[in-house]
Amino acid sequence: MLTGKKIVLGITGGIAAYKAAELTRALIQEGARVKVIMTRSATEFITPLTLQTLSGDMVYTDMFVPTDRYDMAHISLAEFADAFVVAPATGNIIGKIAGGIADDLLSTTIMAEDKPTLFCPAMNDKMLANPIVQENIDKLKMHGYFVMDSAYGELACKTKGAGRLPDISSIIEEIAMMLTPKDLTDERILVTAGPTEEPLDPVRFITNLSSGKMGYALARVARRRGAQVTLVTGPTNLPLPQVNKIVQIRTAQEMYKAVLDNFEEATIVIKAAAVADYRPAVKAQEKIKKNRQSLALNLERNPDIIFELGKIKGSRILVGFAMETQNLLDNAREKLKKKNLDFIVANSLREEGAGFQTDTNVITIIDKTGKAEAFSKMTKLDAALKIFDRIRDVIKKKGKSKK
Repeated sequence: MLTGKKIVLGITGGIAAYKAAELTRALIQEGARVKVIMTRSATEFITPLTLQTLSGDMVYTDMFVPTDRYDMAHISLAEFADAFVVAPATGNIIGKIAGGIADDLLSTTIMAEDKPTLFCPAMNDKMLANPIVQENIDKLKMHGYFVMDSAYGELACKTKGAGRLPDISSIIEEIAMMLTPKDLTDERILVTAGPTEEPLDPVRFITNLSSGKMGYALARVARRRGAQVTLVTGPTNLPLPQVNKIVQIRTAQEMYKAVLDNFEEATIVIKAAAVADYRPAVKAQEKIKKNRQSLALNLERNPDIIFELGKIKGSRILVGFAMETQNLLDNAREKLKKKNLDFIVANSLREEGAGFQTDTNVITIIDKTGKAEAFSKMTKLDAALKIFDRIRDVIKKKGKSKK
């Protein structure tokens, strides 16, 4: 998502400055190019050499250096960047920018740039709660700067409270959000993700190998593109994405209810969950003991959620998934037609990189006419981008048909 993006990272003088090394490395791994500006106080916590090694570029620390080392820094850096990130952002730098003060390289560069700019506050909880600091944060937001909420936890001063630097993954997500064009701002998107679990007794259940990664990627990309996102998710080991609403369920029946409860307000529904087709007809109230040679299970059908949605979808866009082990396109086309979908995303469990629990997928998108477009292996985030590009095309077509 950040491949080719140019990020200027500002590091200020707080104990969380050491985490800027991890952030720099994460940005590079995401494909971004990073230039670092450090305040003089920041260099007391972490050396410029560390950031230079990780970024692969020189680190900027002073406005007043010989011009043969680089052009007028605050102007050249402002022109270089696609986005600015200040992490950690101390109360000092927040106050400077809010007050229009430019007395060092970082504050001067921020004053000279007009790019998306993210502040990640990190400080003592009482400092963060100071009404003047809060007023300055509100002022930054009012002027179009992005400001993350600080994380809660143990602080360097051995107290617990708000003031920790947000998790690196959360910062990366916020940068991606900030840089993504908002072409879905009018949409309310309902995404389902993960497996379901169908209890057999208090300790055993029937499930599948779905990790939820594809559905979570769809939820993240939808939010990045400006949509209001509701995620209905089965049990996963993934961190919950930052979306508007999350409903956590366990069984197919619970997912059915949660989807119907949130269906009315949705304009787009994407059913990426791997819902169990069957559940035990009877759940044992106590653990089933190993006291017989064999055990027969009586299973009954779970509700076909997407089939029911297809009957009542109205003007909504409805997207489904088809995971197959044979006859991929034929089976996917049959599901597309039977369930009244706008398009279906098909993948084969037999194809390397397209199975459950991977970070990649190999998808084929089939439209209502049956036309298929196959894509090579890509990350699930990139696959989500392709899916939303197709959704955007459907929106345009539906808009034209109304005129």
